[in-house]
Amino acid sequence: MNTIHPLATVHPSAILGDGVEIGPYVFIDANVEIGDGCKILPHATLFSYVKMGRDCTVFPGAVVGAVPQDLKFEGEESWVEIGDRVTIRECATINRGTKASGKMVTKVGSDTLIMSYVHIAHDCTVGDHCILVSHSAFAGETDIEDWAIVGGGTLAHQFSRIGTHAMIGAGFKIVKDIPPYVLAGREPVCFEGVNRVGLSRRGFTEDQINEIKDIYDTLYFKGMNVSDAMAYIEQNFAQTPERDTILRFIRNSKRGIIPKIRPAR
Repeated sequence: MNTIHPLATVHPSAILGDGVEIGPYVFIDANVEIGDGCKILPHATLFSYVKMGRDCTVFPGAVVGAVPQDLKFEGEESWVEIGDRVTIRECATINRGTKASGKMVTKVGSDTLIMSYVHIAHDCTVGDHCILVSHSAFAGETDIEDWAIVGGGTLAHQFSRIGTHAMIGAGFKIVKDIPPYVLAGREPVCFEGVNRVGLSRRGFTEDQINEIKDIYDTLYFKGMNVSDAMAYIEQNFAQTPERDTILRFIRNSKRGIIPKIRPAR
């Protein structure tokens, strides 16, 4: 049984699962699908072309499915797709996709936390188990892989990529890709080591973490350029999921990856 406050506005064509709770002054437009057990709290807005999984919570002032802030958008049907158990906190905004990108959809994976005032622009992809901290903003077609954590007030350039299990400090500008498993910080943002604590908490063994560290030591500190380091890693490190994840990410990077720490002056 659903609970819909009498002061909410829900379009008659909206599809609601079981056990959905909708608070006062919520606005839900046509062409919206909301999964079982979701809670849409007061003053939240879900515009058209939004699909939301089950057990999500949308907090007051959040806006999901607004049209892209992209001058190439021509009113085409495009979507926002939200996974299961996603929390969207106060005043966060998630825009629809565009045909210009070829994707036509903005995606947020399951078990992800989007904190207050986060902006996710058109055609971004956010993976599972991510944490996007308050006031961070992601320009169009940014890709964030599973388990990434992005600190508050961080700004990502369009087409940026953030690798799985990466952790980025607060208040930085991302203009180069952040590889998997790393800690990134400083200004301009750079490689500061492996996300050892985060990886350990998620069940990576000490041997796996040390292998990741050795790969990044080779990439950043052996005096080779990226292409030579990649070839060396492929030839001299055993094939593992972690090695292949790193190699695949870097090979697919169009903006290039963040540099190593620069020596203090």
